[in-house]
Amino acid sequence: MEDVLDVYTRPYDPRFPQVCMDEVSKQLVADTREPMAAEPGEVARFDYEYARNGVRNIFLFCEPLAGKRWVIDAERRTMIDWAEVIQDLVDVRYPQAEKIVLVLDNLNTHTPASLYQAFAPAEAKRLADKLEIHYTPKHGSWLNIAEIELSIVSRQCLNRRIPNTSSLQSELAAWQKRRGAAEAELEHPF
Repeated sequence: MEDVLDVYTRPYDPRFPQVCMDEVSKQLVADTREPMAAEPGEVARFDYEYARNGVRNIFLFCEPLAGKRWVIDAERRTMIDWAEVIQDLVDVRYPQAEKIVLVLDNLNTHTPASLYQAFAPAEAKRLADKLEIHYTPKHGSWLNIAEIELSIVSRQCLNRRIPNTSSLQSELAAWQKRRGAAEAELEHPF
């Protein structure tokens, strides 16, 4: 716990961005019947039956000190998928960083070994060398700021039936845009 808390006390340094990462699965569920519209004084009614349309994995990254956050929708939650989002983190999001200080939980796919599963050894080592990994303690994943962000996206965006991948991606993009706009208002109230 102290290790993660020490990371959070470090001052902002763009050469060593502090990034938190977490992930969650979302089952895609479609209505089998059109919901009944709400009437004044009543709530909308939904049929308990639904159609399952698969599961998607949502990776959420945030850099709290810079006010950045983004979500990546993936088909699965495998070592390869995690390695690919880490490659995006290193090469696309933070190509100028000397090292990325990464806070994440102890999920079995969240290890440098995943990089070696996905890439040639030289590429895996290059990516691993760009990371300074800090794991939250067992039963202490609440220390990860990305987990808090996932809770927010779950309540504001994912707390209803989402029928398909395109709807999920649209919802996530809209949430990300709203969340960024709300944060910009806080920074510039005048």
